[in-house]
Amino acid sequence: MNAAIGPDTYGTLVEQTTLRIQRVLPGPIERVWAYLTESDLRRQWLASGEMEMKAGTPFEFCWRNDELTDPPGHKPEGFGEEHRMQSRVTECDPPRKLAFEWGSTGGVTFELETRGADVILTLTHSRILDPSTRLNVSAGWHAHLDVLSARMRGTEPAPFWDAWLALKADYAKRLPA
Repeated sequence: MNAAIGPDTYGTLVEQTTLRIQRVLPGPIERVWAYLTESDLRRQWLASGEMEMKAGTPFEFCWRNDELTDPPGHKPEGFGEEHRMQSRVTECDPPRKLAFEWGSTGGVTFELETRGADVILTLTHSRILDPSTRLNVSAGWHAHLDVLSARMRGTEPAPFWDAWLALKADYAKRLPA
């Protein structure tokens, strides 16, 4: 990962079905790793769920997006109060790499690299075959990573659902159908 990280925080398709998003987060790397792997910290920006740090082990994510920000914003129709997904750790190299299955839409990998006092987080979500799912996932990861960045910097994130809806419209213009 030698490319400079610019001000554009939008994800890009590195191939037709693979999304990549990067963020610069305040270090140290062990702190970022904790936000990825510890249920109490991860629920503050993504989803709760105890996760054993060993390849092959199953776990469950539990999303409560209404609890991520105060206020949560206007939730779109079709979203419940809670969503659960079974997953499995596929790779774990603390504190640099974590990969897991992502339901029917492939796999997610987080890679961390120390750069001075900061950490470059690279998220890669592969095998997102359906274009509408790719649009939702792109906006979702972007919104969740924005919440993570705010939490790690000690600032208040924007209302989650409002951000997700705006990002979904942005990604609809940016990503090929």
